[in-house]
Amino acid sequence: MVGTRRPCYASLVRVLAFDLGIRRTGVAISDASGTLARPLEVVQGMSLKAQWSALLDVIARAQVEDDPLEAVVVGVPHRLDGSPTDFTPAALDFIARLSRRIAVPVIPLDERLTSVEAEALLAVRERDWRKRKQQLDAASAAVLLQDYLDSRQRTPSA
Repeated sequence: MVGTRRPCYASLVRVLAFDLGIRRTGVAISDASGTLARPLEVVQGMSLKAQWSALLDVIARAQVEDDPLEAVVVGVPHRLDGSPTDFTPAALDFIARLSRRIAVPVIPLDERLTSVEAEALLAVRERDWRKRKQQLDAASAAVLLQDYLDSRQRTPSA
């Protein structure tokens, strides 16, 4: 069609994000332009180790969809003063293991206050705290992913 222009991106790729937790891991995914993050799902298990195969399945599903997966962002917990939490070593171990297992880059990202921001965003549209709690992990992953997407330098293609 003449006069109709679509945005032109260097490539259409998506980014996946994990907000790791001992019993629940929130998952978020970007749109194909790598601009907007949205909550995808929550993976549950008795431990992070118990969630491993389910998280690999999430990655595998994302890789077979239309647009390729560019990276996986994983939240690394820190205290407000920047010091590690009790869960930080487990998150770093997860990142190292995942990096050896998949072909796309695994990017660690400081996740301080993502849950607080996600809770505030959810509270605007959902008054029931029980319903918010069910959505919180995936929403936290979306906040983490949006922080990553916003921090990247985007260069429009010609």
